[in-house]
Amino acid sequence: MSNHVDRFYAAVAVLASHQNIKKRLVSAYEDHLEEIEDDELPIAVREGFADLRRVMHRVAPLNGEGTICASVRKMSRVEAGEVAQSILDLYREVLLSADDNQVDLPLDNDAIAVPAFLSKTG
Repeated sequence: MSNHVDRFYAAVAVLASHQNIKKRLVSAYEDHLEEIEDDELPIAVREGFADLRRVMHRVAPLNGEGTICASVRKMSRVEAGEVAQSILDLYREVLLSADDNQVDLPLDNDAIAVPAFLSKTG
């Protein structure tokens, strides 16, 4: 699996933990998604990820806190839950895009010759 798929998986795993939603959201984004470059992502996911990045950087930090902490601090619990849901949705899209890029193998039985010693003889 590619690195961005692993990062989204790790972020979703954090979101599924038992802490406060805002703490989970900050940890998921800062620890796993912040460093993803847009060009690493499938084209279908880039716009949604750019929207996520804007939401997570929309508030200027105060008193030494980071931009992400400040942005999440200003969110209601409902908004934080919606952002967490958007991360899950992006993860789904990343997985679907990864599936689309896989090569289909031929299913034609004649395409693969079975060696005689593996064939059942009657």
